[in-house]
Amino acid sequence: MPAPARVVLICALLLLGLTVTNAGLAGTVTPDLQRAEVLAGMASVGLMLVAVLWTRANPKSAEKVSLKGEQGLVLLEQLNDVQKQELAWGSHMLLTATPAASVLVLWRQQVVLRRGLISQDPFQPGAITKRAMDREQTISLVNTTLFPGRAEFDGMLQSLPAILVCPMGQQGVVIVGGWSPRCFSRSDERWLEGWAQRLRTTLETEDVSHRSWDSA
Repeated sequence: MPAPARVVLICALLLLGLTVTNAGLAGTVTPDLQRAEVLAGMASVGLMLVAVLWTRANPKSAEKVSLKGEQGLVLLEQLNDVQKQELAWGSHMLLTATPAASVLVLWRQQVVLRRGLISQDPFQPGAITKRAMDREQTISLVNTTLFPGRAEFDGMLQSLPAILVCPMGQQGVVIVGGWSPRCFSRSDERWLEGWAQRLRTTLETEDVSHRSWDSA
């Protein structure tokens, strides 16, 4: 329970205790006293509800899971400088500004980036990844132990507790693995979706420019 919620709960219990004590010590029960006791009791219950809601609004963060992997950065060598810079910048921001532990970018059936904790195992997109690309919608696996299809991400990094799968149209996907279950917020998801759109534009534009230059 957060410290502010704990303080509110203690105040509620003190108020309730004083209310009961006052009622017990009163020699006679008058209508005014009854009204005061009812109001004090309602205030105590209200403060208890505030403490409960405060705890639910600020749940205790799950502890980081011990993940096996090596810190690294792997970029596809065939990428040009603009594409590499965009991938390096965006992945760095994800790893430093969100609870991301590992980032993988798949573009046109090729893994173009691995960063953070990485493994040497090959990654093959499975049903979840393909569904995200087909529907062009982000899929959030808040707790991978609840999803039977989580094994498709073992090629990225084994035992990732939370995963975001963000499509770049039907040509690619950005996959982000978190340190703990339910670690990604809605703002993290929106940030990832914004960068995925920007990255898609960079990869498509630079590919076209590169092909045009080669043909010339």
